[in-house]
Amino acid sequence: MDKWNTIKSLEFTIKRPNGDEVTTTDLKNRNSLIEMSNHIIGFNGEDVWLKNKDTSQYKGNPHFYYNLMFYFYAMPFVLADDGINYEDVEPLVFEGKTYPGIKISYESGVGESSEDEYMVYYDSVTNNMIWLGYTVTYFSKEKSKKFNFIKYSNWQKVEGLILPEKLTWYENENNLPTTKRNDLLFADVKLSKEKPELDIFEVPDGAQIIE
Repeated sequence: MDKWNTIKSLEFTIKRPNGDEVTTTDLKNRNSLIEMSNHIIGFNGEDVWLKNKDTSQYKGNPHFYYNLMFYFYAMPFVLADDGINYEDVEPLVFEGKTYPGIKISYESGVGESSEDEYMVYYDSVTNNMIWLGYTVTYFSKEKSKKFNFIKYSNWQKVEGLILPEKLTWYENENNLPTTKRNDLLFADVKLSKEKPELDIFEVPDGAQIIE
């Protein structure tokens, strides 16, 4: 955490079938910029905005997505934010291996979705985070009992920090991971002690502010 707290900028590229997706985040205020093949999404601390590069329409929800992949990728560091509660939970057993677990919940009003809950499961020998269980409450605004699961792997050292190269989403049944669904690969990871230029997050000409 001491090392993480010295870093002011995180950039990574997600390899997607329709083109690279490059995310830049100011770690001190969580402003973000996501550059895609056909669209750009930004957050300047107040407004989430969307700019289309061509006539194709963005099919997702920019307000939901603008910090989603950053948050998943920056686990477990972001789970040290203020207003978070921790408690031990039953271990996760997957394919004969047992992973101790920690439950993370938020105090009311913290973040976009304070009703979200997370479960971090780790390797008891290396202490590396292996699994993330998470709920989605952004749309319902109510606590959910359904947990989704991501497996973290191919950990790599970047500027003295250990970050994942691959996140794998799993199907789930009875709040347990079952079979692999899809991988996301993260490349060109860059950490900097310099803040990103503020103007990259500002609403550009031709962009739409998302209410």
